[in-house]
Amino acid sequence: MNILGISAHYHDSAAALLVDGVPVCAVQEERLSRHKNDAGFPLAAIEWCLDHAGLDAPDLDAVVFYERSMLKFERILTCALRAFPHSWRSFPHAIKNSLGEKVWVRGIIASHLGVPRGKILFTGHHASHAAAAFLTAPTRRAAILTADGVGEWATLTVGHGERCASGRTDITLLREIRFPHSLGMLYSTFTAYLGFAVNEDEYKVMGLAAYGRPTMIDKVRKLIRRTPDGGFALALEYFEYQTSAARSYSPAFVDLFGSPRNPYEPIDLDTAEGRRFADCAASVQRVLEDVLVDIARALHRETGLPDLCFGGGVALNGVANARILAESGFERVFVPSAPGDAGCALGAALYADRIYFANPDRDVPDHPFWGPAVDAAELARAAREDGQAVEELNEAALVERIADELAAGRIVGWMEGASELGPRALGHRSVLAPPHSRETRDRLNRDIKYREDFRPFAPVVTIEAADRFFELPAGGVRLARFMSGVFPVRPEWRSRLAAVTHVDGSARLQVLERDMAPRLYALLEAYGRRSGIPVLLNTSFNVAGEPIVNRALEGYSTFRRCGIDLLVAGPTLVVKRAALPAAPLNQEVA
Repeated sequence: MNILGISAHYHDSAAALLVDGVPVCAVQEERLSRHKNDAGFPLAAIEWCLDHAGLDAPDLDAVVFYERSMLKFERILTCALRAFPHSWRSFPHAIKNSLGEKVWVRGIIASHLGVPRGKILFTGHHASHAAAAFLTAPTRRAAILTADGVGEWATLTVGHGERCASGRTDITLLREIRFPHSLGMLYSTFTAYLGFAVNEDEYKVMGLAAYGRPTMIDKVRKLIRRTPDGGFALALEYFEYQTSAARSYSPAFVDLFGSPRNPYEPIDLDTAEGRRFADCAASVQRVLEDVLVDIARALHRETGLPDLCFGGGVALNGVANARILAESGFERVFVPSAPGDAGCALGAALYADRIYFANPDRDVPDHPFWGPAVDAAELARAAREDGQAVEELNEAALVERIADELAAGRIVGWMEGASELGPRALGHRSVLAPPHSRETRDRLNRDIKYREDFRPFAPVVTIEAADRFFELPAGGVRLARFMSGVFPVRPEWRSRLAAVTHVDGSARLQVLERDMAPRLYALLEAYGRRSGIPVLLNTSFNVAGEPIVNRALEGYSTFRRCGIDLLVAGPTLVVKRAALPAAPLNQEVA
């Protein structure tokens, strides 16, 4: 059975393909269109998935959209009418926007793919999140928590799932919290207030929070109250997202927290204003964590299950995830590599296969690498035409050479195999660097990523060495598999892992097993033999405002436009002729 899953028309559009119940490919539209967070109908992603699998549209047994578009339209219309006359300015825009492609999804899919309308199915938005979180995790029974901005009506759900010995799959969502009451919208409102882009820069708020103190917790708690049933409700007088598309916070919000940040003014943490913004970020981060931990703890008491599967955009908050693991009572917390809307394409396809069609349960490969593979010959050809130095090395020689270059302080663009699904580079589309000095971190932010200097970088470490350098609780290794948790760097190693240690002593860690990315694992081992520390800085291979690179040519273009010293794709190594000599690694290891 061939099932195509699609997410589109909000942010992070994507397509995913199942063949006989097992994913064979998935890719975000942005990786092909090169428009970051592309929300358009993912025609390029769909075409690539079909080509990759050697299928044509008539070969599809079902096409599944990740949410119920008419139910979402009902919510938009209902909320606009409830808010009238305050919504009179935004009402025409909201209706016009919704009456286009966002409502007539079945017709759009049928016209683009030529499939019969009867083959086009819909899942609930949070059912897609739940399936993406539960059915991709190596667990048979688990509690399920989903949280995001909003789907159709739901913004948070709790439930449980079971993959039965008979082959039957059950996913039950017990309760939900409905729009406009939303943890995702609460956090996004602060994202906008702090001058960042909503649905894109929430991770900047999490990074900024480490520089502040949660001195405004009491103010944030005025915005959100806990309800007797264990849920929450927002004080809507502080928000405008439910009545207007122009601004998410109200004048009452500004009266409470002060003037918002001008997005074009940098955050100077040496000033009172910069510290105020950092304290604001720290306060909403703490409140978010507290609410999620309480909800997860109650869910653990209710289900009695040892595992939690967490999906939705809020599950990208690694600091909150680590607290859920440590304080909720769950032994393991599973977060997929793409917990947001992009992953819903895969979740929708899995939900249809297991629930709608009641097909037998199948294990899903436990990795994030579902996208297009890099073409090393394409890189070699482009680099030679551009007059760059190109070398072709066998596997062992390449790994040893790159380990030498990293030990000499150089920065490497690393492309390997199929690209990752989700917002994080996990070893196939990465920029790698030695993790030891703050100067490396500053150089990456300034000359390569072109982003704010308060932003931290993540480490990747072999699974065998993880506990030596990082304070991992029980279950922490699993949460760190897809870089989904933030954990303390052991104090005795912080000075020697300065490039990947955040200001609060933490790191958003990736723990790597050999089977998931063998080549990167071999590189970590080789680097460890030189430095005594099998840890590298691992950040996504892109510059600010652009998607992670996909094809070799995009990697090469990025390599030429920023301060990366070397570029690798398969056996091909490109050394930038203009690269300045780097300071050698001078690292005394205990």
